[in-house]
Amino acid sequence: MDTAQTDPKIVLDGARQSRGDGGALGRTGFAWAIFEWARNPYYILVVIYIFAPYFARDIIGADLLASGDLAGMSPDEALKTANATGQATIASVTKWAGFIAALTAPFLGAALDRGGRLKPLLAVFLSAIVVSSAMLWWAMPGGQGLPIPAIMALLVVAYVSFTYSEVTHNSMLAVAGTPDRLSMISGLGLGLGNLAATLIFVAIALLFVLPATMQWPLAAPAFGLDLAKFEHARLVGPICAVWLAVFSIPFFLNARDPGVPGASWRLAFAEGIRSVVRTIRAAAQYRELMKYLVARMFYADAMAALLALGAVYVALFLEWGFLEMLCFAILASASAFGGGILGGWLDTRIGVKNALILEIVVMVVTLVLQLSVTQDSLLFGLVANEQVWSGPFFQTRADLFYLSLVSVIGITATASISSSRAMLVTLAPPGRSGEFFGLYAIAGTITVWMGPLLVEYFTLWFNDQRIGFGSISVLFLIGLAILFSVRMPERASA
Repeated sequence: MDTAQTDPKIVLDGARQSRGDGGALGRTGFAWAIFEWARNPYYILVVIYIFAPYFARDIIGADLLASGDLAGMSPDEALKTANATGQATIASVTKWAGFIAALTAPFLGAALDRGGRLKPLLAVFLSAIVVSSAMLWWAMPGGQGLPIPAIMALLVVAYVSFTYSEVTHNSMLAVAGTPDRLSMISGLGLGLGNLAATLIFVAIALLFVLPATMQWPLAAPAFGLDLAKFEHARLVGPICAVWLAVFSIPFFLNARDPGVPGASWRLAFAEGIRSVVRTIRAAAQYRELMKYLVARMFYADAMAALLALGAVYVALFLEWGFLEMLCFAILASASAFGGGILGGWLDTRIGVKNALILEIVVMVVTLVLQLSVTQDSLLFGLVANEQVWSGPFFQTRADLFYLSLVSVIGITATASISSSRAMLVTLAPPGRSGEFFGLYAIAGTITVWMGPLLVEYFTLWFNDQRIGFGSISVLFLIGLAILFSVRMPERASA
């Protein structure tokens, strides 16, 4: 007799509701989407644009320079070593967090398809992010606050919890709305997440950075914030913590929870582990889905490297300062809002697979155009770089051209994330989206080293930063080739 019938404490494949109703602006669909408005600013502000660079440069690097350990080096060599050490520390945090998530996320995802209510579990993950993020205020240079290992531990805990929350949240997408509207719901979530980050970036610029540098629109930074003590960078942790705690409330009140009250999480995890093992062993039964996950493994790693190393390229070739980089982050996040909406719209217009292929191709073309930009010219020397105005930033033709490319990357990268999630939902067996979102998380983390590795070795082999950066395109092309071979089910065209 079937286990699900004899034991009410465990829910097996297909035993729970796998379809929802309504669209992106419906009660449950919008509640699912607004979760990313609450959570995603943490990743954008802390992991990418503000806190991580501050931690690498102004804590790790500055502390190493002040320690005297580099006293025998020239100033340039010492600075280079300090920066490399800071970057390596951030890489170590990402490596360990990704390693933990890669080993555990698939089993969590499989258990989500079989266990009890998901919202209480999600509340635990969010609480870990909130506490870890808030404590970053005490991440100070010179050993005045938290010790460096403690800061690294907080970042690892928050990163792993973020991944767990992503797997849990994604597993709830199938019941957020009707199947034909899931792409729009997914896209709206990504759009709202980036819009929230944009608003926070603008607030940081207007309240703290511009008053300190230009005495506008305030005569001094708000709340007496001292930028010399990096309080504007440290403050993003508490800001993201409060933002997450407050704006996740509508999700918990209105989102549909596919979990079954009273189901045993212990049995769910045990059966989930067995199910993941069976799924991997029987990969041939899910041939198209597995091909898609392999394709994502390559193109998602390429996209992550493109987003992260694009800032390095700007700093190296165009010498953008903090204010320019803040504007860069604002434009990228604002563009990404449109990208989330565009991804959902394209999925419904041309199909999720075709939309994803188009988005990746545009990213590759944009990468080539980015590589054409230097301080002397653009379009690989076809157009000379000249000053076009005497404003406080983005004065040259190359600056403005590269800035326009940033918006294209923001749109297409976010659209591809939306389309990727929708494609996983389309290919996954009904009632098992949580398990396959766990494998989806692995596909996005297990090869996170490939992009940086290619950039490092191609740069050394050719002694050229642009060739090194351009090597990312190899991963894009491999991912595209595999993606072209994925056959979509008949229900996807309905």
